[in-house]
Amino acid sequence: MFKRIAVVAALLLGSFSLFAQDVAPGSTNSTPVVSKPARDFVMLQFGYQNWINKPDSVKLKGFNYTFSLFLCYDFPIQKSNFSFAAGLGINANVIYLDHQILRLGDSAASGAQATFLPDTVNYKRFKFATTYLTAPFELRYFGNKLNRNRGVKAAIGLQIGTLLGAHTKGLRSVNGGNIKDKESTKNFIATWNFAATARVGWGHFALYGSYNLTNVFKQNYGPDVTPYSIGIVLTGL
Repeated sequence: MFKRIAVVAALLLGSFSLFAQDVAPGSTNSTPVVSKPARDFVMLQFGYQNWINKPDSVKLKGFNYTFSLFLCYDFPIQKSNFSFAAGLGINANVIYLDHQILRLGDSAASGAQATFLPDTVNYKRFKFATTYLTAPFELRYFGNKLNRNRGVKAAIGLQIGTLLGAHTKGLRSVNGGNIKDKESTKNFIATWNFAATARVGWGHFALYGSYNLTNVFKQNYGPDVTPYSIGIVLTGL
């Protein structure tokens, strides 16, 4: 997973450099002239994720992560250093449990809900993953209007996501071999996801923070846990 992300990031950065600047033909001025300023069309986001407000009965461990890939379009606000951007992409989240399993259960059963239970199977690894189709909306600031791929960049925004899928996967050892137990359902997971976002950086690179305004599970179908994440963003084109 991480090797694939590194390869994608390297390819994107190589592409970004081809579009970073353009010098007017015949000009002796070394100052770059950008006929079509970069609009940060691509946003590649990777970060650490955790849950707040979780009860003591919910135990997480390891590096829980989130990964997003967005395609955005930037609308400059007149001739100012600001713009508005909207886009669409995929957001994936992975949470690892500490000697616990998450039983999604049977939605048809009376009182059924997502339940965190002790791990009696001795899984090597047990994770809970969700995937959303997400639309980011941002108010952006560019410190360098001549070349937006250089200089300070900052943005605040809102991401609105709709649930595509959710599953748990446990890895256990049986007779020297590995077996994966997987359970998929969307019955207990909140259909819509809203998150406030902010990022600041220089050129193609930025740090970001995200705080969910909604919980992971539907009300009364699981504990009230709220995700947040921090990480890095690669932008360009």
